[in-house]
Amino acid sequence: MTLTLAGEQQLIAAADGIALTAVDLAQVKQRLHAWVSELALALSAHQIEMPGTVRTAHTLAQQASEVNALLTTSAQVWGRQWEALEPARQLAQAFEGRVMLLVFGKFNAGKSSLCNFLADRFVAHGKPVQYFHVASGQIVETAEPLCEGAVETTARLQGVCLGANLVLLDTPGLHSVTPENAALTQRFTDSADAVLWLTSSTSPGQVQELDALARELHRGKPLLPIITRSDVIEEDEVEGEIVKLLRNKSLANRLLQEADVQARGRAKLKQMNVEEGVLQSAVSVSVHTARVQGATAQAVGESGFVRLCAALQSIVDPAQSYRQRKSAEVMLHHLEENVLGAIESHLQPALSQLASLLRQERVRLQDQQPRVVRAVRRQVLPEVPSMLERVAPLHDVTALCEEIAEVLHGALVHQVAHHIGDHDVRLPQERGSPQIGLADHPDYERLYEAVEERIQQSITQRVELAFAQCSRGLDALEVSMLALQDVLAGQHDSLMHIKRHLRNDAVPHSDAGEARRH
Repeated sequence: MTLTLAGEQQLIAAADGIALTAVDLAQVKQRLHAWVSELALALSAHQIEMPGTVRTAHTLAQQASEVNALLTTSAQVWGRQWEALEPARQLAQAFEGRVMLLVFGKFNAGKSSLCNFLADRFVAHGKPVQYFHVASGQIVETAEPLCEGAVETTARLQGVCLGANLVLLDTPGLHSVTPENAALTQRFTDSADAVLWLTSSTSPGQVQELDALARELHRGKPLLPIITRSDVIEEDEVEGEIVKLLRNKSLANRLLQEADVQARGRAKLKQMNVEEGVLQSAVSVSVHTARVQGATAQAVGESGFVRLCAALQSIVDPAQSYRQRKSAEVMLHHLEENVLGAIESHLQPALSQLASLLRQERVRLQDQQPRVVRAVRRQVLPEVPSMLERVAPLHDVTALCEEIAEVLHGALVHQVAHHIGDHDVRLPQERGSPQIGLADHPDYERLYEAVEERIQQSITQRVELAFAQCSRGLDALEVSMLALQDVLAGQHDSLMHIKRHLRNDAVPHSDAGEARRH
């Protein structure tokens, strides 16, 4: 048996040996359902309460209303997003018990060609293959191989079952020129247990492509980089004529490209905060060369498929581990990406904006308070001499105090409304204040000084009381905001605890798989 056939048969044996160990995920799923229900109730119970001192026209009130609207509608949005994932869940159920590999790459990366060639190799070893495509969310089996082309021909989701336990899911490129194709791929990526990242040897390792896989990589799905089209056209002399021949790139060239892609991929994953352990060792292949040379054992081996078979075999175990917890993972992904993701991208910025407006309002009030004091003084004090001239000769203390209190109250109401009119401040009129003893100041000038001093003291005190009302209202608003933030932080930590349990404890590790990897 040639080395090539042995390598292929080892891959086929690994695929045949895939067996789903029953794992009871009911408790984990119940905890996930309970978590989202608790979150919805908590958000409803922690609406931002605006204090009565802040009027509805205030930017703070408007921003609080925006936050509350998000709290009210969030649960409905989450429900619709969960329903939108139903096609992906149905697809996963259709292939339950099999390991599904998502074949990802930019259009013209050779995805369909690789899938078809691997199917041919399984057939060559007497294993059944079944091609299919997805139409209206249904699996449609077909006898036709996957469409191949120099431009993107994968206008629909398609794939092939290799033997009884392995599925290749060939998708429209996430960098597709057709927006509908990219959207189609995104809907079904949840179904995959691992990812084959195909990158052409003409420009290998374009790591920006991995941004489209960020969700899958953060989910811990293993990633195998495959450098395709690893061939060159060279001129040679055949029977006295110069002809162009397709040949594999040299092993040295392939190893250099693989090392480069590996380094690029590792750096990109670090930048994306993805665990480096998901990255498998890169391999190079040339489907076209293997086909042109008749798909003989030698041609298949020299085209890189012995090493590819070993790489695929090594990815089966981590993919199988993911598949065992997939039904719970799909819901976890939804809660992390759609629920917590919406909180982080919409609710938290709205809350941050509200907190920023609150800080700005505190600074503004602090700045306005002395201005109001000065404005009231400028309005009241010029009227003191005329009031004294009318009242002092009569020694009518009550009349003087009442007139001063009335003038002072009117000035306060006017200036407070002018400077902080978006706060509803209550300013009760204080009769008989400030108290002034005329008999103690028979001299007019000393009487005027005493009255002015008492008025200034009263202005300062009453303006402080007015602004204290505003501050108490802002304090109450801040308490409401902090309570909501505490709820959000607690719910985040709670979901992360469930996630750690699912990843580390809910699915037992395969000793056989560990032994095979080592």
